[in-house]
Amino acid sequence: MHINVSGHHIDLTQGMRDAVLNRFSKVESHFPQLDQLSITLTVDKSEQKVDANTLFLGRAVSVQASDGDMYHAIADAAKKLNSALEHHKGARTKRRAAQH
Repeated sequence: MHINVSGHHIDLTQGMRDAVLNRFSKVESHFPQLDQLSITLTVDKSEQKVDANTLFLGRAVSVQASDGDMYHAIADAAKKLNSALEHHKGARTKRRAAQH
């Protein structure tokens, strides 16, 4: 999986990149079907935001997290993305089971 990390109103440090790659590589291990993941880190006044976007089984999946600390926002976004992907995977499995 290719993880594209970008920043908006922020200079990305190597620590931030490492945190993103570490947290979201766990998502990749649970969902090997993912080809690409776009992560945008944003700073607005005292709020740190993380936006994560990907395609999973033909559907766009997008999550956002914000916190006063960027590293907490990264961790929250990774958890939310994992939950959203589990939800989409479960919904697809339910639809497929209902068709048979």
